[in-house]
Amino acid sequence: MQRRKFLSLSALTGLAVVAPLSLEAVDFRQTKADAWTAHTVDDAVKSLYGGQTPVQTGVTVTTQDLATNSASVSVNIKSDIDAKSVAIFQDANPESAVAAFTVHKSSIIDYDFNIKLRSNGTPITITAIVEGVDGKFYSGTKTLKVALGTCDG
Repeated sequence: MQRRKFLSLSALTGLAVVAPLSLEAVDFRQTKADAWTAHTVDDAVKSLYGGQTPVQTGVTVTTQDLATNSASVSVNIKSDIDAKSVAIFQDANPESAVAAFTVHKSSIIDYDFNIKLRSNGTPITITAIVEGVDGKFYSGTKTLKVALGTCDG
């Protein structure tokens, strides 16, 4: 009889692992379409998150100070905040939004990715905004330059 209980509990545990109770993901391209056509970071943030003003703390954006290849600029976003969503913006390309996605509140926010940036020699700012499970918004920025005469891919 003990063996049957063990097998029953094992099967139920396996189902709980395979089929999580709730998965939620927001399709920001569908629900917040204006954010993807906004030409300034402020307009894109407003379209995505409304009139919320993020606190300039809790989010670290890391990239090189001088990018030698504007076709592939490496960026890292880190935060220890329990988050609902993360969004990345830049002020060099015609459309400011780079990416936005929902995250599980226990997720580790430590993302590496590459961005293609248009450069005219002026400094470029990359902004990351984290929406916390506490309802507050946190942000971090990093300013860089792209060497002129580099490959624009």
